[in-house]
Amino acid sequence: MNIASLVAASRLVAQERSIEVTAMNLANINTPGFQTSRVQFSTWLSPQQSGAALPGEPKIAYTQDRATWRDTQPGALSQTGNPFDLAVRDGGYFTVATDRGPRLTRDGRFSPLPNGTIGDHAGNALLDANGKPIQVGQNDTQITITGDGSISSENGPLGKIGVVIPADPAKLQAEGSTLMRADTPTTQSTKPGMMQGVVEGSNVPAILEVTRMMDEMQQYQFTTQLIQAEDDRIQSTIDKTLPANG
Repeated sequence: MNIASLVAASRLVAQERSIEVTAMNLANINTPGFQTSRVQFSTWLSPQQSGAALPGEPKIAYTQDRATWRDTQPGALSQTGNPFDLAVRDGGYFTVATDRGPRLTRDGRFSPLPNGTIGDHAGNALLDANGKPIQVGQNDTQITITGDGSISSENGPLGKIGVVIPADPAKLQAEGSTLMRADTPTTQSTKPGMMQGVVEGSNVPAILEVTRMMDEMQQYQFTTQLIQAEDDRIQSTIDKTLPANG
């Protein structure tokens, strides 16, 4: 494969990654708390064999998939009427206990689990400010949750729901659609602005994302055609040259 095909192939690989990320965004348009992901590309210059380019010598620039970053802008809020559904106004995250350890989420769809704790739709317990599950008794029928996360019933206080703020949100590692692993320290939010009976929706801009997918598919097809045309040109040159040398 010649240099032109190699450069185009690097773009094709990066474009495939971008299409995968956009497809994931589109698949989670209706997933509460989902945060849009974006791919960041950069140019990688091939080093010259002599260590420096000669005057007038063109540089070979490949496309490089540098990183994937997450848009942390909050999604739209919707009223549900479920007293266990929650949303926070700031950049904080709820913490749930999974089999792999504590994980962060903006998906505030919670409900009582069979064992009396409050958990998410996957059965992961919602944790309080001390990292412990919150227990709700059978006689706790009127649940009230205030802006600072304090939860109580007609029988008295039940605890305080924890909301954490990661030291570096850009370094959160996604696990599935709504869970994230924090590899950097987190701190408890003092003013989470918690809202009861409300769920934060996905922040994926539907129309923009569909348009982005159409554009990426067109670019992918164009690059594929370019590589095929270059391969056909090389094969044609070989076919014309070999008989003459034979």
